[in-house]
Amino acid sequence: MTPSLILFFSLCAVLTVLLSLVVILPWLRSRPAADNQLMAVNVQVFGERIAELDADKAAGAIDDVHYQAQITELKRQLLDAQKTVEAYAPVGLKGRAIVMIWIPILAAIAYLTTADRTPVFTLWQAQDTVGQVADDLLTGKIDVPPEWAAKESTALISAMQTNVHRHAYDADRWMRLSELFMVLEAQPQALEALARANRLQPDNEEIALTYAQTNFFVNEGRMDANTRKILTDILSKTPNHEGAIMLMIMGESRAGNYPEAKAWIARLRSGIAARSGDHSEALASLDKLVENIDRQQAAAAQGVTVGVSLSPALVDQLRPDDVLFVSISEQAGGAPYAVKRLPASEIMSQSVSVKLSDMDAMMPTRTLSAGRDASVVLVVNARISHSGNAVSESGDLAANPIVLDKQTEVSLTISQIVP
Repeated sequence: MTPSLILFFSLCAVLTVLLSLVVILPWLRSRPAADNQLMAVNVQVFGERIAELDADKAAGAIDDVHYQAQITELKRQLLDAQKTVEAYAPVGLKGRAIVMIWIPILAAIAYLTTADRTPVFTLWQAQDTVGQVADDLLTGKIDVPPEWAAKESTALISAMQTNVHRHAYDADRWMRLSELFMVLEAQPQALEALARANRLQPDNEEIALTYAQTNFFVNEGRMDANTRKILTDILSKTPNHEGAIMLMIMGESRAGNYPEAKAWIARLRSGIAARSGDHSEALASLDKLVENIDRQQAAAAQGVTVGVSLSPALVDQLRPDDVLFVSISEQAGGAPYAVKRLPASEIMSQSVSVKLSDMDAMMPTRTLSAGRDASVVLVVNARISHSGNAVSESGDLAANPIVLDKQTEVSLTISQIVP
């Protein structure tokens, strides 16, 4: 049994014994008699009334019969007001012992039967075995756990999570915890840990950039509003921050904002050219990047802009993790010629514009241009998947497909539930 368990059950035993004593303490001695605090006053009044009766009798105001009757009544009243002793026999030793034994037993039974405590005991065991290793990893004292601790991977992860929550205001611990989650491919947990670190130290550019990069790549190269805000804040403080500028280039290019992407490249180029030394290779790579963006822009110009909106009647059907698929495929079926996968939350409050072109082909030879050149009947589809699967399933939300002819812009409304 681990030290934590021993300490816990020891404290439980002490607490139950103390509660037992509190319960039986009133039984340890007899209940004291109820004391009439007015007794002294009653005796004084009795004496005064006797003196008055004696004076009345001496003055002839009352006769002997009336005198004796009054004296008898006063004595009776005094006796009624006297203190009474109500004795209560204390509970025997056997009864006290039963209570002392059964209260701890019943408390233990209630504790063990109300819920399964195995996870708690497992966590305590992890704290005792690898708790110090977890703290050393999170504080940077060691970079790799010892071999014996690495074998207890589940316990080590639990200990690290517990350690971070105990030091909830330490941004560095949250950063290292996010690295652990990324190694385990637990991307949502890694993003949450990075978000915590960023909230704790909003002025730390390293943490902010790491958070933006992770969020960018987890979202498959799409730059959401949160990532854009973080990068904008970094660039407002450090205008020539190369890491932030590169993320802006990739994000704008992926979003189809090609002029903005090329503007960021020009800004990065001017910053590199202003530095001393030979930067010809870096400048040449930027030239290739511009050429690549030009090709993407030319391909997108031949593509189709799809406006997708959600019917208000289906807003309640939307779930946080739903995925929006917008595609162009052959009416007869088969793999799509172009497809994009987006978070469905983007159309919850407003319509979203999606650009589909040859850049969104699943296979190099099956492009939108190839489909148009083959004169096949193409249709534009939009579907919200609850499971995230590319294949339509029952319960998904879908729009009526639109046949694509020569137009470059179409609009779809997701208004039905797949049976």
